[in-house]
Amino acid sequence: MAQRLHLVFGGDLVDPTSTTFKDVDQIDIVGIFPDYQSAYDAWKSAAQRNVDNAHNRYFIAHLHKLRDEKAPAGPTEELG
Repeated sequence: MAQRLHLVFGGDLVDPTSTTFKDVDQIDIVGIFPDYQSAYDAWKSAAQRNVDNAHNRYFIAHLHKLRDEKAPAGPTEELG
């Protein structure tokens, strides 16, 4: 079975209604998680730590959706 990796990250946005970060160098990388539930738990924890800052927002990126699982793997993806 394929892993369903998720990345949790966030930081201060230029405007709370946008998804543009004020400073990309200051993005908080919470971590990469093996399933949605653990990513959601990490996202919720990070978001709650920053609840007083309206410009701060956290996101969950579905890393497993970034590549076509049916396409042949390239030489840099071969682990075996």
